[in-house]
Amino acid sequence: MTVFKVETYVIKPEKQEEYMAIIKKWVAYVKKNKEKCKELKSWRLFAQMLGGNSGGYVEMGEFDSLADFEKIMNRIEQDKEFITTIMSPFMSCVVPGTYSMNIWNSVM
Repeated sequence: MTVFKVETYVIKPEKQEEYMAIIKKWVAYVKKNKEKCKELKSWRLFAQMLGGNSGGYVEMGEFDSLADFEKIMNRIEQDKEFITTIMSPFMSCVVPGTYSMNIWNSVM
């Protein structure tokens, strides 16, 4: 059963450029670490265009199962490169209280 990790957050206005640099590092990390990220079937990033919160983003990652999502998360959260060059800088760009992560499953 396919599942989707859906993250929503708002980026601080003064951190927009830094955020986009971090996103580019994430994409490069996935390409460079194909074995570590093998469970990630697809990944998309969406920016708020109309309505909602200015500076809002939605990330969607697709996995074959919840177990596959857990595998990749356990693997990359122990990777020093991921933590120091992607996760920590990313969290410093996010407006406090706006980050959420949910797991969705496909019903049709």
